[in-house]
Amino acid sequence: MALADHLRELRARLLRVALLLTIGIVVAWFFYPQLLNLILGPYYHAQTQLKSNVKTEAYIQGAGGPLLIQLKICALATVVLTSPIWLLEIWGFVVPGLHPNERKWTRLFAIVAGPLFIVGVAVGYYVLPKGLTVLLNFTPANVQSLLEFGEYLTFFTRMLLVFGVAFEVPLFVILLNLAGVVRGRTLARYRPWIVLGAFVFAAVATPSTDPFSMMMLAIPMTFLFMVSEVIARTVDRRRGVDRDRFDDLDDEEMSPLDEDDDDHYGPSGLSEEDD
Repeated sequence: MALADHLRELRARLLRVALLLTIGIVVAWFFYPQLLNLILGPYYHAQTQLKSNVKTEAYIQGAGGPLLIQLKICALATVVLTSPIWLLEIWGFVVPGLHPNERKWTRLFAIVAGPLFIVGVAVGYYVLPKGLTVLLNFTPANVQSLLEFGEYLTFFTRMLLVFGVAFEVPLFVILLNLAGVVRGRTLARYRPWIVLGAFVFAAVATPSTDPFSMMMLAIPMTFLFMVSEVIARTVDRRRGVDRDRFDDLDDEEMSPLDEDDDDHYGPSGLSEEDD
């Protein structure tokens, strides 16, 4: 396919995604009260868990703030709920450039990526009240915490997107293994560093600083990495690349030379035929 055809296909898919998101925002507009209660749910739950001397209240700043908030909420709901569809569009654009055997494996991405992203978002939504409770409990006595709703929505969105994207990482590891870039034995060799990296990523990526949110992100990521390692090793075993020629040799041991090699090569390193 020519470059111009690829660009036209890309434009067509972007237009379909834009139309999908526009229709989704219009539909979500009619469910705004329910979406608002859903987003404020973690905040209301955190209010019930605060210390007795901690008071907090949410507010919206500016005359145009309510309209902007409504648009952001509808857009967020649309992006999350339509993720399986626009991920399929991404897959549809990539698949023509793949070999037939690679197309079979990329269907894994199209089928699993959307639901896995939604599961990550759901876990983030469950963890969010705990993080809010920890953060709001730092409010000093006799001081009321005024929570600007726009900042809360940004915090809410970041939290959910971080969890959603983090749950996609093991899927990309499997795809790299299917493409022959990463092997299961390599993942096993670096498993301690991968686990450490998952906890470091969770500590840095979670907007809240409480250890509960970090653990709720790091533990599922570690589990998914373990699953991806098992799948990668299974794929390597079926392909016959689970073992290297020199896996049985110690790193400090000299590899044996065939006696025929000594007879074939002279002291100078040249073969007898070269002489």
